[in-house]
Amino acid sequence: DLLKFGLIPEFVGRLPIVTTLDSLTLEALKQILTKPKNALIRQYKQMFKMDDVELEFDEDAIDEIAKKAVERKTGARGLRTIIEGLVLETMYETPSEPDIEKIIFHKDCITDGAKPERILKASKRQVKKVSAKKNAS
Repeated sequence: DLLKFGLIPEFVGRLPIVTTLDSLTLEALKQILTKPKNALIRQYKQMFKMDDVELEFDEDAIDEIAKKAVERKTGARGLRTIIEGLVLETMYETPSEPDIEKIIFHKDCITDGAKPERILKASKRQVKKVSAKKNAS
């Protein structure tokens, strides 16, 4: 298996133990996304926090990200690529929109390419409601 993964025979011959490698399960990939101190989702939440925006992935979205990694057979390394593809456009748009308070990624963002849900700050929501009432009068 090690030769198949690209290690040179000279290196493999120096290893005292030979073992097989199994693919990561769906549950293991979900744990990699959320549990460790430096989990991928925590890293992206921290990046958005720099712009005073809360980032959230609902449970179904995390399941879909893990399923994509299993389908592509990319394992844990593929998780970063999948998340980056989802978040990249939003990361660049968010700093220019200061009224965004929270961004939520749902399952359809991963499966259908839908835009994430954007929740505006309370003060901006009230201003927009007031202006809508003025137009109705």
